[in-house]
Amino acid sequence: MHDRKWWILSVTSLGALLSALNFSTLIIALPDLIKGLHASLLQAMWVMLAYMVSQTVAVLMAGSLADRFGRKRLYMWGMILFTAVSLLSGFSGNAVLLIICRILQGIGGAMVMANSTAIVADAFPRQELGRALGINIMVVAVGQIIGPVLGGWLTTAYGWEWTFWFNVPFGVIAIVWGMWAMGMKDAKPTGAAKKFDLGGTIYYVLFMTGLLLGLTWGPIQTWNSPVVYVSFLVFVICFPLFIRAEKRHPAALLHLPLFKNVVFTLGIVTATLNGLARMAVMFMLIFYFQGALSYDALEAGILTIPLAAGMLIVSPIAGWLGDKFGETMPATVGILFGLAGLVGLALDTGLHTPYWQLAFWMTLMSIGGGLFNSPNSSSIMNAAGPRFRGEASGIRSLTANLGMMLSVAFTIPLVTRSIPKDAMLAIFSGTQVGLANPEKSLAGFIQGLHTVFWVMAGLMVVACLLSVMRAGRTSVQGTHPDRRQVNL
Repeated sequence: MHDRKWWILSVTSLGALLSALNFSTLIIALPDLIKGLHASLLQAMWVMLAYMVSQTVAVLMAGSLADRFGRKRLYMWGMILFTAVSLLSGFSGNAVLLIICRILQGIGGAMVMANSTAIVADAFPRQELGRALGINIMVVAVGQIIGPVLGGWLTTAYGWEWTFWFNVPFGVIAIVWGMWAMGMKDAKPTGAAKKFDLGGTIYYVLFMTGLLLGLTWGPIQTWNSPVVYVSFLVFVICFPLFIRAEKRHPAALLHLPLFKNVVFTLGIVTATLNGLARMAVMFMLIFYFQGALSYDALEAGILTIPLAAGMLIVSPIAGWLGDKFGETMPATVGILFGLAGLVGLALDTGLHTPYWQLAFWMTLMSIGGGLFNSPNSSSIMNAAGPRFRGEASGIRSLTANLGMMLSVAFTIPLVTRSIPKDAMLAIFSGTQVGLANPEKSLAGFIQGLHTVFWVMAGLMVVACLLSVMRAGRTSVQGTHPDRRQVNL
């Protein structure tokens, strides 16, 4: 496979570009989607969360199934499903139908995400893996730069529906290119088919949905609600049942023995915290620019470009640094850059802050993300070893999604501590019309924004400490962390 490694990288990079565009275009269109579908804020949140939840559930299954039936085959079928559902999503007449489409779209996205990193890791030798992943992440940065601008332009000129329809031509190109460059046949499945982990899947869906539903229903509707009580009860009951089921099942959805590898576990946890902080910033700044400062969707998209611009430049360099000097140093320095950017945003963001100051802090965060992502991903994949690359890639994708989901779910309660619900809905839908006291409401929103940034900065401190703990710990190439042998 190594003789076609660059063609294969081009296929997975195109998939990564489509995934990045899908998320960043939608988040910029969310205020217009709320108005266009006459959706509640809770429904709008679940338009985003439904995709993430279904993708997070399916990504573990996709990674595990790919190790048995072929990574390229599942990757291509995922791209086909994602493209077809993107076409249907734009025709949704109400929020409920759109949420159902987003669930299906998330399953297709999971099949792509779960196998992308594993396919690259199979194609490239260990000493070049960081550079290859750096290129993949550079493409994601391009998508994150283009996405908000493209989404803002499509939304302003044509309507929110086009934030889904534009995926179709990109998806068709990705499918045709993938068929030519990579195909759908794998040399040989890497494992035998085993009994499906039905119990683990059910427990996982229940505990994750319960957690997210409780965290979003409480601040937007009311905390004193049977829905909130039942949701958290389901989470408390089903989470330990999920762990118990995974320990016992021979083909578990979540391969827990991988977490006995210290390098793998630290890489996964730091990736989750880093993703949570980064996505919280993007989520809040979109509403800051559109709601508090009254920019339209296109202008808001342009103003968020610094959040990804640094990644475009730094990611390939970070991959090379990780291959040459080890992954811990660039990953940890990247977290420190992100921490500095968060502290700056927490201190500076206000209704009259000069844009150049915000752009500076966003750029620092962007550089940090570029330095962190590819070395950390390389560390995770090398720690897992060739045998468990599919499952490791699935877990890595799961944690990235988990960070995004929690960022959406946790930022809402933090903001609503200092702003009434009707004011929050007005700001999040991009209009301040009807607010009884707009100045007071906007001041409360800014206060909530600062709280979010400070909490995320605290999480980045934890991530930095965990990343440093990897220093001096190396995974031995060729070891396979199964139930009998782990690399501690």
